[in-house]
Amino acid sequence: MTNPRTLAAFLHDLVAAGLAWMLAFWLRFNFDLPPEFAASATRSLVWIVPLFGILFFTFGLYRGLWRFASLSDLQHLIYAVVSGAVLTLVAVVFLRLEGIPRSVLVMHPMLLALMMGGSRFAYRSWKEHRLYGPTKMRGQPVLVLGAGEAADSLLRELHRSGLWYAVAVVSKDPANKGRRLRGLPVFGPLQIIPDLAQKYSVQHVIMAMPASTTLERRQAAEIASAAGLTVMTMPSYDDLLAGRVSVSSIRRVELEDLLGRDAVALDQDGLHELLTDRVVLVSGAGGSIGAELCRQIARFSPTRLVLLETSEFALYQIDEDLAHTFPGIVRSCWAGDVRDNERVAELLAAERPDVIFHAAAYKHVPLMEYANAWQAVRTNAFGTLTLARAAQKAGVDKFVLISTDKAVNPTNVMGASKRLAERLCRSIQNEGKTRFVTVRFGNVLGSNGSVIPKFREQIARGGPVTVTHPDIVRFFMTIPEAAQLVLQAGWMGQGGEIFVLDMGEPVKIVDLARDMIRLSGFSEEEIRLEFPGLRPGEKLFEELLADGETALATPHPKLRIAKQTDKMSDAEFAELQAWLLPKVKDFSEVRVGLKRFVPEYVNP
Repeated sequence: MTNPRTLAAFLHDLVAAGLAWMLAFWLRFNFDLPPEFAASATRSLVWIVPLFGILFFTFGLYRGLWRFASLSDLQHLIYAVVSGAVLTLVAVVFLRLEGIPRSVLVMHPMLLALMMGGSRFAYRSWKEHRLYGPTKMRGQPVLVLGAGEAADSLLRELHRSGLWYAVAVVSKDPANKGRRLRGLPVFGPLQIIPDLAQKYSVQHVIMAMPASTTLERRQAAEIASAAGLTVMTMPSYDDLLAGRVSVSSIRRVELEDLLGRDAVALDQDGLHELLTDRVVLVSGAGGSIGAELCRQIARFSPTRLVLLETSEFALYQIDEDLAHTFPGIVRSCWAGDVRDNERVAELLAAERPDVIFHAAAYKHVPLMEYANAWQAVRTNAFGTLTLARAAQKAGVDKFVLISTDKAVNPTNVMGASKRLAERLCRSIQNEGKTRFVTVRFGNVLGSNGSVIPKFREQIARGGPVTVTHPDIVRFFMTIPEAAQLVLQAGWMGQGGEIFVLDMGEPVKIVDLARDMIRLSGFSEEEIRLEFPGLRPGEKLFEELLADGETALATPHPKLRIAKQTDKMSDAEFAELQAWLLPKVKDFSEVRVGLKRFVPEYVNP
């Protein structure tokens, strides 16, 4: 016991054990203690105090700090005191000790628990008042939205903060109205937020509503932002409940927070069978989807995670991320291009992967028109074929192609090139043991080059925010959800399927822009909207199924299978391979070829 604070705490508890014992005697005799009982009480201190001292250490009462005394500490304290009371009773009965009234045996543990627990929580209150008391509470007043466990954790953290201090709580639940949470009044419904903001002179609200639906969170954010308030949120419900929350992690509400979707139910056993103790390769590992796939795969403890990426910086970033988050995962980093047959063959011969997730692709629609059209075809179609052939030769078990909704009835080169990749994988399905599975989905929130980061940059520059057309709509899902469903489809696929993800309801891009402007604390008068018109290759809406395709249900509610009717003949496949070989083609040649091999492709 070298720590002075631990020694002081131990001595305090020993004194409390002795005082509680003597006080129990005094209370038993109404503070008129007869001499014979006083002598008995004093003699018994010789064994009472050491007994409880041993129990205090046995139950770990000195592993925590009094400043952070919690219900868990109180629980251990009660265990120690109750155990001491039982042992005291046993000693008195079996050793036939006289001069110890039975009422003392009942009152002593109660008094001792009160003294020890009271001291601890009194010290914590004093310490927190000294550290975080009124002299330090000079931050900004804030409203807290929500009255559940997350809000309780947030209020506890705000109490220690000099950044903000909570003045009231707002709950959507009518049953909470009029109650108090950590001493603060609870108001409702959410529509009262503007009145409370004016009453308490607040400029900020913090959302602590993780259990609420997306619609409810969106409604709360809209009401608060319409009142001119800055809307903040906590990053993670799990972090709040696990006690990892800190005020520094409170941040502005982002659009992604209000477009969240239900959690994905995964077949954990199936994914362990697919990924655990197996070598898994991810192409395009440094991209938005590829990087998230790497993180999700790492959770299932593969034997080795192989990263293939053309960008040196992106490869470095994902490797550093994985090294920090999953230090126990064995990784291999390969810089290379999926179009490079020799490099791909070298990689697969060296690593011998069991499963490949092919996320490498050019994805930006306007950039892949005109001058870059053939590069899109070479990467998205020829690169897929190159990696797929090498996978067959290396005996890879499963090859999962990441496709896009833009491959459905494509009007652009990027979408047509991805549709070509889908057809190629289906065409070689029966040539070896490798099972080819395709997963098709729409836009992901916050991915590189997507609309939300672009809007964010435009708002930071003071506008304008450009939306190509007021009626343009898109499907959205979060990057983690997309990656999880890709893994699930990879497990379920037996070869030749095209899985279509449930993207929910389409979202109008102009509504996203307006929400982002408002959530950033501006109005449309301050950040104006502009509609420059559709860009090359763009269309007003995306589709998940092509004309003539139908969707078959699967055991997973968010996955369907597109029933394909087209079949590529051997002659067409041979002609397509020959067409893909040249390294240079002009845009007119690309359009003609795509129309030949992707019949549903509509020339712009």
